Amino acid sequence: MSSADRSAAPRTYKRVLLKISGEALMGEGQYGIDTNVCDRIAQEVLDAVKGGAEVCLVIGGGNIFRGVQGAAKGMERASADYMGMLATVMNALAMQNAIEGLGGDARVLSAIPMVTVCEPYIRRRAMRHMEKGRIVIFAAGTGNPFFTTDTAAALRAAEMGCNALLKGTQVDGVYTADPKKDPTATRYDTLSYHEVLARDLKVMDASAISLMRDNGIPIVVFSIHKRGGLADVLAGRGVCTTITD
Repeated sequence: MSSADRSAAPRTYKRVLLKISGEALMGEGQYGIDTNVCDRIAQEVLDAVKGGAEVCLVIGGGNIFRGVQGAAKGMERASADYMGMLATVMNALAMQNAIEGLGGDARVLSAIPMVTVCEPYIRRRAMRHMEKGRIVIFAAGTGNPFFTTDTAAALRAAEMGCNALLKGTQVDGVYTADPKKDPTATRYDTLSYHEVLARDLKVMDASAISLMRDNGIPIVVFSIHKRGGLADVLAGRGVCTTITD
């Protein structure tokens, strides 16, 4: 397998966007937010910032509401997607609270204006927050239905001039098959954008992969549950799969 045999050169990233799923915040629960898990991820992000990185985040909303599932149960798709966007705002506020509870400085910027609880998304404002060392959490996806938070993460990574999009998942990279179901599955060290699309590896939405390819931003897939995993990836020594040209 040519891609698995390629070794990625060590690299460091100065400005990154971290994309995590809403399900990552559930911990062992079936729904909602596990505050202990939220605090642990917040600490990982703070450690990365202390190490000199500029970090912004996009968090999914699947632990609260998923638009596609709502539409499948008979809801009108656009309405279901807007409800999913509101779920991401709730997760963003929870992460902001966790970061600030640990002594960090975070701002939530929403693509759907709701000035009572967070700032509206303005690109130059977000850039300024990051330049000042604040952690920026982008909420409400792109602000439009029919687009996932993967696409929102890719869009924000491009807008912010990020050096990489880091996707924190349940496993430590991209595998030939689901490693939880297939013990013979092997992990890719590196992949090209074309290989991900051609093999339909389901790393991210095709639109997100294409946007990262067009902007030359690598995607790094790693385990969000490994302590110190984010700092290791930023230092170029973590176990991960890197997707690039």
